[in-house]
Amino acid sequence: MTTVAEARTATEILAWSREAVEPMLRLAVDSLPGSMRRVAGYHLGWFDAAGEPADADAGTADPRSSALRPAQAAGKAIRPALVLLASAAVGGIADSAMPAAAAVELVHNFSLLHDDVMDGDETRRHRPTAWTVFGRDAAILAGDALLSLAMDVLATGTRGWSASGPSAVGILSAAVQKLLDGQSADLEFELRADVGPGECRRMAEAKTAALLACACELGARSGRGAEFRVAHLRDFGAALGVAFQVVDDLLGIWGDPAVTGKPAHSDLRSHKKSFPVTVALAADSPSSLELRERYRRVEPCGERDLQRVADLIEATGARTWCQHTADAVLAEALDHLVAAGAPGRVEADLRTLAAFVTRRDR
Repeated sequence: MTTVAEARTATEILAWSREAVEPMLRLAVDSLPGSMRRVAGYHLGWFDAAGEPADADAGTADPRSSALRPAQAAGKAIRPALVLLASAAVGGIADSAMPAAAAVELVHNFSLLHDDVMDGDETRRHRPTAWTVFGRDAAILAGDALLSLAMDVLATGTRGWSASGPSAVGILSAAVQKLLDGQSADLEFELRADVGPGECRRMAEAKTAALLACACELGARSGRGAEFRVAHLRDFGAALGVAFQVVDDLLGIWGDPAVTGKPAHSDLRSHKKSFPVTVALAADSPSSLELRERYRRVEPCGERDLQRVADLIEATGARTWCQHTADAVLAEALDHLVAAGAPGRVEADLRTLAAFVTRRDR
């Protein structure tokens, strides 16, 4: 049985989460039909493009020769960590929360497979995205398979839950519906010139925060937590999700490609109305006026143009505003964490994760 250690770094917490949940994830993905198993396994960092096991010692980003180290290629496992720690926060054990941890990670990767297709992103986790290797249709089908698999894993693993409360599958399904609504809004925003920061926040509350809130709620319910503690942990996850999206939007403009695994200025290429962009467009300054003019253009931007757009956004103060907003929303999240009454070492781990989310570089 996995236990929660004391005074861990974010790297240690996430490594613990990956190690704990990966056996169940692999068992679940292995049950998929071969065509979808291959695409999903590649996306998760377990296989190369030929379907061969990833080489843990390789360091190149070309999937047709060898793969990155699994910890790089398989993602950070933030959501499973939240499930496991939320369970521990109410006195539960990691084993009882494992189906929920696996399910939310499967849903997260379903969304990433689809996001990459919709956004046309060609790089994720330092190597080509699944759709660029296997085709758009194959990537969409693999994402669909992961979503279906998530519901099956959760339904099978939570049959012993109390019948008096909401079902685990119902909670996850509602979160997925919110996630899809948020993704729909994100795509719609690309076609509009009048998106404000308030709309952007509501989109983030659906697209990103819903699944983090769900992860915390499922973990707390798997640990049989009292309703008030479940509610505070859910609200902790929701606020953390908004902060996560704000920082993600900053990285979408100013993140280092060598660290993030995505191209420079990736969000600016697609005219995404992210937090920094909407704040900058709403500002009243010469920089915001030039930015609005540039966002009216339909022709593709070159690298120099993209750098100019990033500079204009920063000149409006939007970059600083976003970091301050992430810090303020983090404070809201931590208030809920304190109210949930988690044991000291579990609260410390959750605080460490929350700090990582709002000060990360990838």
